Formats: sequence, C-alpha cells, structure tokens
Amino acid sequence: MEILKTFWLFIQNQVLGMQWLNSIIGKGISALGLDITTRLGGSIQFFFYDTIKITVLLCLLIFLISYIQSYFPPERSKRILGRFHGIWANIVSALLGTVTPFCSCSSIPLFIGFTSAGLPLGVTFSFLISSPMVDLGSLVLLISIFGAKIAVIYVIVGLLIAVIGGTIIEKLHMEPYVEDFIHSTGSVDIELPTLTKRDRVQYAKEQVGSTFRKVFPYILVGVGIGAVIHNWIPEHWIKAVLGGNSPFGVLVATLVGIPMYADIFGTIPIAEALLFKGAQLGTILAFMMAVTTLSLPSLIMLRKAVKPKLLALFVAVCMIGIVIVGYLFNAFQPFLV
Repeated sequence: MEILKTFWLFIQNQVLGMQWLNSIIGKGISALGLDITTRLGGSIQFFFYDTIKITVLLCLLIFLISYIQSYFPPERSKRILGRFHGIWANIVSALLGTVTPFCSCSSIPLFIGFTSAGLPLGVTFSFLISSPMVDLGSLVLLISIFGAKIAVIYVIVGLLIAVIGGTIIEKLHMEPYVEDFIHSTGSVDIELPTLTKRDRVQYAKEQVGSTFRKVFPYILVGVGIGAVIHNWIPEHWIKAVLGGNSPFGVLVATLVGIPMYADIFGTIPIAEALLFKGAQLGTILAFMMAVTTLSLPSLIMLRKAVKPKLLALFVAVCMIGIVIVGYLFNAFQPFLV
C-alpha cells in the first residue's frame, strides 16, 4: 500500500503537477540574477511555470478528449439521449457533457441543437450545466493541484448539480419559455460518416489547434491574475474575505465569478493561488464553478435561445447548487485535505 501511495504521489506531483518544471524555471530565473523569493521573482516563476504546465496538459487533454468526442457527433449524441427517459436521461446527458466543448459558450449551439431535435428540456439543460463545469480535463487538472480525492468529489457534485438542475427545470414545465425559432428549426437526421483511426487523429489534431487558439489568451490572463494573488496580495486579506472566518466567502466568490469568462484552464491558476493564500476550498471551487458555468457572455448567448424567465431559473438553480456545494466543501474541508 505504501508503494502504491508513493507511486500515486509521484504521478500527482511530478507527472501532472510537474514540480520538476517549477524547480528548473526557478533555477533559470536565479541564473539570470533574479531572486525568486522576492515578489517580482516569485511572480515570474509562477507565471512561466503555470503557463507551460497548463499549456502542456491542455494540448494533451484536448487531443485525448477530442479523439473520444469523435465517436459522439451531435446526431449520434441525439440518438443516444433519445433512448433514455426520466432521471436516467438527465444522468446520461450530464455524463455526455464531460466529453464535449470546454467552455459554456461553445456548449450552447449543441444545447440548441438538442432542444430543436425534440429532446426534453430538462435533459438538454443537464447537458448545458455539466459541459463547461465538468469534463475530463478538469479532472486531470484538479488532481494536479488539489489531489485525486477532491478532484473526484468535484466532478461528482458537478454532475449532481447538472442532474438535479435539469430535473427541476423539467418538472416546472418551462417549454413555453424557449424561443419560438428553436422549436421551428427541427432536426434533420443524417447518415453518420464512418471515420478511420487516422481521421479521428486528424480531427483531434485540428481540435488541439483551434481550441488552443481560443483558450490560450484566457490562460495567460488567469495565470497573470494568479501570479498577482500569489505574490502581491497579502495573505490576511484573502483569509479575511475568503477564509474560514468569512461566512459570506462562498457567496462573494460565486457572485464575483459570474461576470468573468474563462474555462477550467483559465481558472486553475487563480484557484491555485487562492488556495496557497489560505482561501477555503469550497469558496475556491464555488468561484471556479461560477466562472465556467455562469459567465456573462454565455448568459447573453443563452438569452437568444430562451426567454428571461427560463434564463433566470437557470441562473438561480446553478447559483443555489454552487453555493450549497461551496459551503459543504468548506464544512468538510478538514476531512478532505
């Protein structure tokens, strides 16, 4: 058992966490005459280390997820979801969201396609919630920072929010609050092309390039913010606002996260810096969930497809779920860390 634990820590810290890379960058910066124990030197080390680490993981994960995704084009996904009913349809829809696009804005066109195809509204909303909040990439990245236990629990509660949220929307019969053009669009059932392994590899390579170009600016912004938090903002400030003594930390983090736009790759460095400064775990995860699921640009896009009452319900359901999860994580943090 001790051997397995040692092996897993090596995978977590050196393979996924790339702590060896942090040491190399630190030595390189020191060789240039900068002291990495100062704010400036520490910020530069944090920026280069996190940018390179997240970029490497990003490209590898996009390739892997895109290869898997090549087996689930929209028409096939519709057929799969159409075979299930009730709560099982919500569960399968939420799970399907884990192998689809990385941000909320890119999930909305698929949500519109599923809805226009006649799938139950609650099922399509389960997909819309889980797709940006929970994916295979988030699992690997979270393991590299928080460890496997917290990463797995994050994915599970994210799926629960998606399933419960979609179920609530379905039970409230909100179909009249979908814009009319969605229902009138209809769906054309096309024959699925047969892709070879070479085709799938080529598709995955193309997805790496296109997704990287979209995501990389947000990685730079996220790492930059993380570097400032990590080295320039006093620890007692973070603890006062987002630490254990602040009863409103989770709510503040959720509300701050909503106007922002990023995916899981852009929020990871900010979360890492907040954790280092003493912010509570649930507060950090609530911030990440809010940014990835309820970003302002995605809500503006979603408003084109649904009416204000349904949009408000979607935001309320997600917010309540995220806040509850945040406080639960904070309550049980001593047993998780």
